[in-house]
Amino acid sequence: MFRKPKNNELATVQSQRNEILAQEFPEGPYGSSFNHEALGKSTPWLEDQQAVSAYAYENQELHAGISRDYPGEDSTNEDMHEDELQ
Repeated sequence: MFRKPKNNELATVQSQRNEILAQEFPEGPYGSSFNHEALGKSTPWLEDQQAVSAYAYENQELHAGISRDYPGEDSTNEDMHEDELQ
């Protein structure tokens, strides 16, 4: 019989499923009651899911060797984590 490949989805589809971004308005619509216990992820984490910062490079290989236009903002998240470990 035919074997189905393990990962046959596009990288963008996998990214949408596995990378969790912070909500723009986690407290709900304007004027709604605020429930502190409801904030956060409401479903259990899946095996490949991870939280992603909206302020980091999406594709670090694409931006390798290219500096940002804003001074002092050339470090990537990996560089910052390496500095913390040392």
